[in-house]
Amino acid sequence: MEAYRQEIILGAVVVYMLFCVLTGLWAMKRTKNSSDFFIAGRGLGPFVIALALFSSTLSGFGFVGGPGLVYSVGVSSFWMVVISSTGYAIGFFLVAKRIRMIAELRNCISLPDIVAARYKSEAVRFLMAVTIVLGVMGYLATQILAMAVVMQAILSGTVMFADIGLVACVVISSAVLIFYCVTGGIIASVYTDVVQGSIMMIAGTLILFTAMSVFDGGMAEATSIILADDSEAIMPFGAAGIMASLGWFFVFGLGLAGQPHIITKMMMNKNISDNRIILPMSLFGYIMAALLWISIGVVIRAAVVDGIIDPLALPDDAASVFLSVFASPLLAGIVFAGLFAAIMSTSDAFLNIGTAAIIHDIPKAIRGHSVRNELFWARVVTVLLAVVAASFALYSYYADATLVAILGAFGWATFSASIFPVVAIGLNWKGATVMGAMTAIVAALLINFIVQLAGIVLPYGISGGLVSFVTSLLLFIGVSLLTKPPQLDADIESVLDI
Repeated sequence: MEAYRQEIILGAVVVYMLFCVLTGLWAMKRTKNSSDFFIAGRGLGPFVIALALFSSTLSGFGFVGGPGLVYSVGVSSFWMVVISSTGYAIGFFLVAKRIRMIAELRNCISLPDIVAARYKSEAVRFLMAVTIVLGVMGYLATQILAMAVVMQAILSGTVMFADIGLVACVVISSAVLIFYCVTGGIIASVYTDVVQGSIMMIAGTLILFTAMSVFDGGMAEATSIILADDSEAIMPFGAAGIMASLGWFFVFGLGLAGQPHIITKMMMNKNISDNRIILPMSLFGYIMAALLWISIGVVIRAAVVDGIIDPLALPDDAASVFLSVFASPLLAGIVFAGLFAAIMSTSDAFLNIGTAAIIHDIPKAIRGHSVRNELFWARVVTVLLAVVAASFALYSYYADATLVAILGAFGWATFSASIFPVVAIGLNWKGATVMGAMTAIVAALLINFIVQLAGIVLPYGISGGLVSFVTSLLLFIGVSLLTKPPQLDADIESVLDI
């Protein structure tokens, strides 16, 4: 079996991509209008929603960047995993019930629809839609580039595709992504998420058992090796320090309730009462998948310290080195399929919300109505958005490495800072005002963009995302208290009273 390692890995990835294509064709028959395309007609069951929620959270960052973070900064990155777990509970407590009720009352199909109904403001809708489009471009570009790099690594190990270039890999991976997103919309997305989530949970569990077998003493011996070499890395706050670790509480804990691709899925369940089932199921799936993040990082760092393997050229090589050195070909194939699943799961979610912002929300904010024939234009814009993001990814890779980084500044941290106050707090506080919402969004965008463009390094390990989150939250509350309380519509007020 070892002699056919690359072929087995390639086969697993090809099977997964064929499944995505077939799912897109199946979902196309169920996609009759823009509501089906963007929110699956609000008719999904709890199991599908649960898997779609957690699989959208763990992207290529969780499968590639996560183990690399453990390798480079030790226990610090564990805080992201633990705090993100609490973020699910916070998100469901603050957002899930009310966003689903408003979606049904006002026939909302997007997050900007929700804030427009809550604040009775097209300006807030416009700013929210612009924030989503900017963030989507950064996320999509990095995810498409990650897919292409991984695909190139897999294909170049075979005789037939030994000389395949990155551009060809971008075209292949983007074509599959575009096909099932265009044909089936969010219906295809969430049903592929079911398989994606299942693969991630299986991969996380199998990787944990494999990692435990690397050293005779299991994970305990691995952590002891790291402790003897660098005690700080294995201490509670790791090498990144207390400020960075605690700062992730805001960005990854509270901030999960500000991620548009996650909270939009909270509008899709058939029954509001399903939230009591969805939360524990999605949390369990996330924890199982996150086992890969932790176990690979710890074992690879210990293996390098112990001299079993050479030091990594890049921290992000941790996962691929582990798979090539310690994993069986079949397990490596499952994990690589899981990696593609994680990347595509996040990519298709962002394609969907980005398209909704462009063809539904921005025109509605400017002209008072969205484009005619929304379903047709949704499919057209989905293709264009993916092509533009792929172009940004290639241009950044070959010509300007800062481009995707700048776009990526409007990523998780910016979504957290821009959306959490306006949505999570605004759906629970009647005193939130239009001016407070607009100030919070603009401040979050400016701070993250300026910190990224200027390359500002803050003291004590404080991140720009933490500064923007706290500033945005304080401005939202302060400006709302200083401005005239809003006159809420009766139905919205009733929802906020619940």
